[in-house]
Amino acid sequence: MTSDHRPPMSKADYVYRVLLEEIRTARIPGGTALRAGAVARRLGVSVTPVREALRRLERDRLISYEAHHGATVVDLGDDALEEFYGLRAVVEGFGARLAAARITAEELAGLRDLHASMTRAADAGRHDRLAGQSRDFHLRITDIGGPAFLGRQARAVRDSFPVPAGASQWLDPDQARRQLAAHADVLAALERGDGEAAERAMIDHVREAGEYRRRTAT
Repeated sequence: MTSDHRPPMSKADYVYRVLLEEIRTARIPGGTALRAGAVARRLGVSVTPVREALRRLERDRLISYEAHHGATVVDLGDDALEEFYGLRAVVEGFGARLAAARITAEELAGLRDLHASMTRAADAGRHDRLAGQSRDFHLRITDIGGPAFLGRQARAVRDSFPVPAGASQWLDPDQARRQLAAHADVLAALERGDGEAAERAMIDHVREAGEYRRRTAT
């Protein structure tokens, strides 16, 4: 009999997860200085776990250290944006290709339920829910296709570039409809077991998201 109990999250893990989410969603924008003491006071912990969390964020290349300035959130530009979506297309596209051969009926049904939930949210004008659901949709597929490595890599890539909440393509009703149609194409290819079509649909979908981000960033 296995236990469902998990060890409690360490303070360093807590600080890391909070800062990672704030950086990933651009609530802490690029170029912001992170002072260990100020972060510790805000999160109600000592400086030691904050310093450990900052070292982890540095290894993730989300912050950098400069002489006389301390830790600063990395400010990524247009070249990084292109690389980000290009890498996502490769990793998530390959995940979709592999998933087409591995997906179970139960997993496919779960993805269809999620897609239906997204469609209902869009029809009801609840576009604020769609970005998180889309992330779940993509990562589920990548986990199915590549449970050993790809799922972890897909998360690392997604967490490496901030997407401000207000910059989400899912807040644009027309763009949301196009992207939901792209999700439907991916699902159809997965159901057919067509890895090539699943990969192409996913790559085109991710690239369209990148093009939208570039257009709206200018």
